[in-house]
Amino acid sequence: MVIPVHDVNPVRRTPYVTYALIAANVLVFLYTPGLAGSVAGDSALSQLCHLRAFMDHYAAVPQELIHHRMPHLVPTGGVGTGPHGSGCVLGPPDYDKSPPLSVLTAMFLHGSWLHLLGNMLFLLIFGNNIEDRLGHVRFTLFYVACGFAAAYGFALVNEDSTDPLIGASGAIAGVLGAYLVLYPRARVWVLVPFLVFLPLRLPAWLVLGFWFVLQAAYSSGTAVPDAGTVAYAAHVVGFLAGMLLAWPLRPGTPPPPEPRRLLWGRQARHGW
Repeated sequence: MVIPVHDVNPVRRTPYVTYALIAANVLVFLYTPGLAGSVAGDSALSQLCHLRAFMDHYAAVPQELIHHRMPHLVPTGGVGTGPHGSGCVLGPPDYDKSPPLSVLTAMFLHGSWLHLLGNMLFLLIFGNNIEDRLGHVRFTLFYVACGFAAAYGFALVNEDSTDPLIGASGAIAGVLGAYLVLYPRARVWVLVPFLVFLPLRLPAWLVLGFWFVLQAAYSSGTAVPDAGTVAYAAHVVGFLAGMLLAWPLRPGTPPPPEPRRLLWGRQARHGW
């Protein structure tokens, strides 16, 4: 997987919404109980039980999204001891949960520092240009719409799943899909892991197209037999939703500036 670092595609206005989304995601993560203090997302049992209760309350659960009903028992945040040892206590929910609203809150939850930073990196690099093209208000609506499409798309193919669905990945996948439609020829600096990280400047259609193909392969089980805890199907749906919503704007979108060619040796010194 290539790691994007910077795109050669300047914006005309300050991407306030993109910055605000990044700040909100970081703040929510820092205040997520039992999580921000660990780089890998691991914690003691009491912290884990608080985290499970928090996620069940605010995360989107596919079964709840499709069937619109709460489970009879949910983690309470407490720790108890049973026949098989210590574990998290389950009990009747003491709160009312709106499944559609949980999609919105889930978009600001992340499971680890790596999960958070990876998402925010993609949002920072590609979100500013989409916000610049759409404007602040339309970009906000676009971001939320892609997040909802990704969550419900994933829920439709996993309607019996009770695992919490969290993360901004679906909404950010929509941003990537829109970027591919609007700025396919923009150049993106990436780091390619090959013994060491090699910096390369590649066209956006290659970087984002490869990303989408990889997500689709993982989602279908072609690349790996088990997707684990990553909702690859949500990435695929969000990406396609972003492409669809951005397509009508394609004719009026000015192309990115042609990047300056790379200079080496005497040419580079002369240009200085």
